[in-house]
Amino acid sequence: MPGFEIIDKKEKLAVLKVFEEGGVLFAHGYERLRKKFHVREFEDQAKKKIGTRFALAVTSGTSATLIALKALGVKRGDEVITQAFNFIATVEAIIEAGAKPVVVNVDETLNMCPKDLKKNITKKTKVIIPVHMLGVSARMDEINKIAKQKKIKILEDNCESMGAKFNNKYLCNLGDVGVVSFDGGKTITCGEGGMIFTNDKKIYKYCNEYHDHGHELNPKKPRGRDTKTITGFNYRMTELQAAVGKVQLKKLNFILKQNKLRFKSIYDVIKNTSLIFRVTPKKSEPIYDTLIFSSKNKKLRDEIISLLNKDGFGTKNLPDSLEWHCAYYWDHALKTKQIERLKRTNNILKESIAIPIWLKKTTEEYKKIGIKIELTCKKYHK
Repeated sequence: MPGFEIIDKKEKLAVLKVFEEGGVLFAHGYERLRKKFHVREFEDQAKKKIGTRFALAVTSGTSATLIALKALGVKRGDEVITQAFNFIATVEAIIEAGAKPVVVNVDETLNMCPKDLKKNITKKTKVIIPVHMLGVSARMDEINKIAKQKKIKILEDNCESMGAKFNNKYLCNLGDVGVVSFDGGKTITCGEGGMIFTNDKKIYKYCNEYHDHGHELNPKKPRGRDTKTITGFNYRMTELQAAVGKVQLKKLNFILKQNKLRFKSIYDVIKNTSLIFRVTPKKSEPIYDTLIFSSKNKKLRDEIISLLNKDGFGTKNLPDSLEWHCAYYWDHALKTKQIERLKRTNNILKESIAIPIWLKKTTEEYKKIGIKIELTCKKYHK
């Protein structure tokens, strides 16, 4: 679950150290006043962890998606396909890039349905954005095969699944470019922030320049006389965010291990009930930060939600924040005709419950709530 749960004195000391080393909060220049470039260190450590050639720290996962779309050449009139179970940010980034968002249904993995993806590809399709929602990868073998056949670029939206794998590779390694988020509710956090990962030097070069007003960072020129070939914008991460991010990155393996222990603790108790569990694709290694299941029985669902709230677990996005995570409700961003065809996704999601895996809850507490859910299921299915 979120990295904010285990923020401690290590993050505090990392921030204080920035000031002890000169107090430079900007990621560029001021060489004589500083001892370190924390943003650059964060990028180096992150790319080594994920296994890509390049990593670029930016202000948010949303800006990372927008920058990546522009680096892939998305322009006005293009179409970009993404999925209906998502956060609004992905669609916002597509719109901001000037393209038309095309949203497809999810399947039993609760991620992009490859069959619906294939149906919605047109000559205008420029990029496909599979979203690895709530800790589980999309069916990347099938999606990559479709993209390769159609010669379409892939942008992995991995904002919610930092540390998950597919086919023994960390997500963000499976497309042309991948993005993650470090906002307050993510696996690791620095309050706000994001990162772009790629193995393509041209994509990285564009992203690096665009996020910094077009600066080429020409080694032959001081920053004030730097060369430029494109216009950009300001999506730079600060040194304070990066200092926190580096500490959180070191905690990632611990978070993933503890998530799995708690997930298994509750799942082993309720796996044989009448509940229908989210399907994890073959070759996928989730981050186990959310346990999702569904039931057609509304009374059963309501009672389970009541139990979760009463015992301090709550739910995560389903159903408490469905309207912000299901494109069926985004009539402010999508056309009615497109929304109507997403009923299938809405029907799946409105019958689903997502239990967050909290690090501050013990495995024993998850086992106990699992027993209560199991008994509730038996009551409704005698």
